[in-house]
Amino acid sequence: MNLLREFYKGLFKENPILALALALCPTLAVSTSLKNALGMGIAATFVLVNSNVLISLIKGFIPSRVRIPCYIVVIATFVTVVELLMEAYLPELYKQLGIFVPLIVVNCIILGRAEAFASRNGVLASFMDGLGMGLGFTLTLSIIGTIREILGAGKVLGYPLNPHFIPVLMFALPPGALIVLGLLMATKQGMEKKR
Repeated sequence: MNLLREFYKGLFKENPILALALALCPTLAVSTSLKNALGMGIAATFVLVNSNVLISLIKGFIPSRVRIPCYIVVIATFVTVVELLMEAYLPELYKQLGIFVPLIVVNCIILGRAEAFASRNGVLASFMDGLGMGLGFTLTLSIIGTIREILGAGKVLGYPLNPHFIPVLMFALPPGALIVLGLLMATKQGMEKKR
């Protein structure tokens, strides 16, 4: 098994958002700014990598009929760690992300990777898969968040870009997220067709 291939597939070929269309709810909800997108992406990556590794380690001890509940307990443990750390050290970001931090427990990317990959592969491969998928999720969220923040607020990370720019409110709202996401998906498909 090629570990680099497991890492790179999550960045582009099997990107959780652009290729698999997973986790669209948090993608559309928290990508209003680059800061929010990075916060959610890093939190989800932490949970994804750690749950993949732990599930890969304990897969032989879990009876098949209770594997999904066991995976959810493992994932919920890491989500609780992330939630407590964010609440303690990044309270403003924690408030911005709101309910979407605890909802990482049921994020289909994380549960899907636990079931489809970590439960069938070794620890190192599961680590690389989780890292690649998590960074692919973070990268895509960051691109969407940056575009929406620039077009919807005329800022990046809260800093104004051009005092003469008139923001387009639609990009700060859910329809703007759908438009940006659709254009990114179309761009990805177009690039694949040219290959």
